[in-house]
Amino acid sequence: MVTKQQKEQVVAELVAMLQGASALYLLDYSAMTVTESNNLRSELRKKNLTFRVAKNRLIQRALAEVPGFSIPEDKFFGQTGIIVGYSDPIAPAKIIKDVSEKSDKPKLKAAIVDGQLFDGGQLKQIAALPTKEDLIASILGSLNAPASGIVGAINAVLRDVAYLVEEVAKNKAA
Repeated sequence: MVTKQQKEQVVAELVAMLQGASALYLLDYSAMTVTESNNLRSELRKKNLTFRVAKNRLIQRALAEVPGFSIPEDKFFGQTGIIVGYSDPIAPAKIIKDVSEKSDKPKLKAAIVDGQLFDGGQLKQIAALPTKEDLIASILGSLNAPASGIVGAINAVLRDVAYLVEEVAKNKAA
């Protein structure tokens, strides 16, 4: 039997996990085999993501203490695993999608990404969003494009001027 003190400790650990998080994913963890669970945990560890299984009531208590993570009560059923993302809120969705395509488990119950609630059926839409690294690369590419265009235009003008000087020199020599 779990004591009140142990429950409070679990809630405190969950609150500590959730503070500073940019994403929270709730998984239906009940139908997963040990192998599937280990595969999921391994993939999550590669991306430095935090995973924890806890009682639904304890998860709800922890969520109540951290602003920005409001999830409807009907999402708390069966065994629930939570994945917390910090720097890249989309990475967990991509991992869940990849793992669930192989074994049809785990099932996403709900997710909160940057304050927005997503239903479990929206996993593919979340996973299709660009990661933080993709967005940064895209922005840097966009910023770099005008500069390279200007450099190209300047080089073209210089090349044309050099060609004209060469033609004038040939005409004077002739």
